[in-house]
Amino acid sequence: MAARNSEGYDLIGDIHGCGATLSALLEKLGYTQHGGVYRHPKRKVIFLGDLIDRGPRIRLAVSIARRMVEAGEAHIVMGNHEYNALAYCHPAPAGSGKRWLREHTPRHNRIIEDTLAQYRDHTNEWEDTLAWFKTIPLCLELEGIRVVHACWDATLIDQLLKRRPDACMDDAFLVESTDPSTQAFRILDCLTRGTHIPLPSGIEIHSGDGFTRKSFRTHFWSRAPQVWGDVVFQPDNLPGDLEARPLTDAQRERLSYYGPDEPPLFIGHYWCEGIPALPAVNIACLDYSAVKYGRLVAYRWSGETELSADHFVWVRVPKEENALPNQWEVDSV
Repeated sequence: MAARNSEGYDLIGDIHGCGATLSALLEKLGYTQHGGVYRHPKRKVIFLGDLIDRGPRIRLAVSIARRMVEAGEAHIVMGNHEYNALAYCHPAPAGSGKRWLREHTPRHNRIIEDTLAQYRDHTNEWEDTLAWFKTIPLCLELEGIRVVHACWDATLIDQLLKRRPDACMDDAFLVESTDPSTQAFRILDCLTRGTHIPLPSGIEIHSGDGFTRKSFRTHFWSRAPQVWGDVVFQPDNLPGDLEARPLTDAQRERLSYYGPDEPPLFIGHYWCEGIPALPAVNIACLDYSAVKYGRLVAYRWSGETELSADHFVWVRVPKEENALPNQWEVDSV
């Protein structure tokens, strides 16, 4: 367990390659560059994962975060996009019938194409970045707070820590995690993607991010949910009258639950929209759709057990994200 520094942590949500906006947010929070690393005299950062994919300054975002982590100025947890990149680039075991752990389907290719394009002329840097991704833990419990990309499920986290006390993956865990029948898959799927409920046959959501989805994302802080609308947590509305559809017993059993008496929890992943707000008194979601020209959001935590919306700090992401003032370039340090 890491000791808390003197004033607390600034937790930052999904960046998705908005590297110049990350630089602007850090400066707004009072961080300045020293020796190529953003530092604060009394605070540290915790990144909630999803540094990569979709945005215009992916290498910059990764470099800023990695240098801060390696200098002891930040912590980080793994997002589903870092995990996806590891599986996409890792050969499948012989005899599996696949070439890669994450198959190179049109959908998977589209998700990672911006990242691969921006590292195309930096292949050694990309390989080194993938190696660094393997050192990122799936969850953190620091003094007074918990951090995970998508969902804190105590049972699955206990299983993870029994197998991997550092909460990180090795290659064997990564390979196992791509088999839906395994414990490793259940851990990775829940912690980095959260829980979800399949839509009825023939019904799809045409999402705002350009993808067609056959399930919807669910949250984990409703004590006794009765209908789908009690647990849906995404900006896309459910089609028709599905919010009133009763949850089945099997669906309830798949849902996690995080009670109001648990320590403050910080998550990303769910691409919220609008002005940042707290979904529960002890839970803050910090993904506010930065890469869709939303907000890159931080929460300034200073030891409180009951969170406050007054502690959100954000920067709007402009249409031309790479036009933001920024003197911190990947190749210049």
